Amino acid sequence: MRIAIMGAGAVGGYFGARLAATRGAEVHFIARGRHLEAIRRDGLRIESEAAPLHLTDVRATDDPAEVGPVDLVLFAVKLWDTDRAAEACRPLVKPGTVVVTVQNGVTGLDTLCQLLGREYVAGGVAHIGATIAAPGVIRHTGTLARLTYGELDGRPSPRLTAFHALAEAAGFEAVLSAAILRAQWEKFAFLAPFSGVTALTRQPAGVIRRVPESRALFLDAVAEVARLARARDVDLGTGIVARVEALLDGLPPAMTSSMLNDLTRGGRLELPWLSGAVVQLGSELGVPTPVHRVIAAALAPYADGPP
Repeated sequence: MRIAIMGAGAVGGYFGARLAATRGAEVHFIARGRHLEAIRRDGLRIESEAAPLHLTDVRATDDPAEVGPVDLVLFAVKLWDTDRAAEACRPLVKPGTVVVTVQNGVTGLDTLCQLLGREYVAGGVAHIGATIAAPGVIRHTGTLARLTYGELDGRPSPRLTAFHALAEAAGFEAVLSAAILRAQWEKFAFLAPFSGVTALTRQPAGVIRRVPESRALFLDAVAEVARLARARDVDLGTGIVARVEALLDGLPPAMTSSMLNDLTRGGRLELPWLSGAVVQLGSELGVPTPVHRVIAAALAPYADGPP
């Protein structure tokens, strides 16, 4: 199976490397800048307590046209790069190709459907703690590494069934879902509040859950996303807030969000596609989102880097 990793950062690089080390997979990494240079020179290294990996013969380029049509694209770019990267995917797409987005948020899926055509797009969710430790080096923290994917209509398909067989052999938890939209919104119900509240307070999970006021703020933010999901006809169940609270309580105390990490290092934020998207969707659907409105407004000066 020919696979392209569109966005070989922490998430795409990790899962792409595991797939590339699997028999039957021909994996091409689409990367840029110093990261691409390092991969070409030294290979791609995964630092992981669970299973370290060093790929020395890596197919990597910044030009998808050099790769040509593939069977599957794992779409893992930052949300602000969605439009550009979707257009760049066109040389990779042929009849039967599936583009699986594992981006944060819930808006990237709509963009891909609009630009590439719904028939080429499938949903995905990545659960992993990973960062780019240095160009060409991805650091996996903890043991969680799960990739969930599924067709938008929930039906099994030969293209994802074939990928699933490959993914199961790749050394990470692989889940073929019949309810991928629910899976995406369940992650969003945690991710948007966690990203927003940690970035707003500049504090990790342990502080957020220990301080009653910040815990309450987080749970109110979760409830807003749950109401949005219902308005979009996505059923997260009546216990979604309690499930997300249990998830918060189970996190390592020092865990932060990638948005807080981006804020700390002076980088661009995915704010418009997280709390900002909650506010926008709430406005469109008539669902009040006061907590996310405050988060989006307070962090807006930092959205494109330091003010």
